[in-house]
Amino acid sequence: MTITIKTKEEIEVLREGGKRLAKILKVVSRVVAPGVSTKELDDLARKLTTEKGDTPAFLNYQPWGAKRPYPASLCVSINDEVVHGIPNEEPKILKNGDIISLDMGIIHGGLIVDSAVTVGVGKIDKEAKKLLKVTKEALDVGIKAAIGGATVGDIGFAIEKFVEPFGYGHAEGLSGHGVGYKVHEDPFVPNQGKQGEGEILKPGLVIAIEPMLNEGTGKVVLAKDGYTYHTSDGRRSAHFEHTIVITESKANILTK
Repeated sequence: MTITIKTKEEIEVLREGGKRLAKILKVVSRVVAPGVSTKELDDLARKLTTEKGDTPAFLNYQPWGAKRPYPASLCVSINDEVVHGIPNEEPKILKNGDIISLDMGIIHGGLIVDSAVTVGVGKIDKEAKKLLKVTKEALDVGIKAAIGGATVGDIGFAIEKFVEPFGYGHAEGLSGHGVGYKVHEDPFVPNQGKQGEGEILKPGLVIAIEPMLNEGTGKVVLAKDGYTYHTSDGRRSAHFEHTIVITESKANILTK
């Protein structure tokens, strides 16, 4: 395992990239409405990125184990799709009541930041609102646990304990990760864990924390496209993510 610590200069580049990514996701989120296609969202995200001189980090990225590069700039996952939904190969039209996860990374100044939000399409039901609220709060809880000297297990433990009373499933095998020089770096940042276990969080470590909560089971299945994960029971899933940098005390959120 190779864990990298970023320099102060690199963290400032990542901070600027994070601000840019936050703005992109905000603009794309505002466009989400019934009748909009997933391809329109991907096209907009790509345009907003490249017009500022940055590069979509996911476009043509081929993670370990994948049979082909990812073909889009934005991951768009609807309802029972957990993560990595492809928006532009078989575009879908958003419907009133859908929930939609927007997950994106950009390369700014040679360094990568990664963030995700889940939003409702039109009017969503009470259960969907609750799922979104709890998942977003789980991210906040995970970030609060990410203090210098703690461990990745402390982050997973905090998220797991917070989510437990709500009865949601954690998407199995999917987690946060180091980020910066690459889209995915060490360490693995779990959404469930034991206190004190795993890698120590050292100042200058940059990680993405990303709880993915399912209404039902945590079991997921991979679609034929090789990227999109669905809940195995067809129930809905939500996803929120921030890139943060570890400090001596509380973590700094870079993607806000």
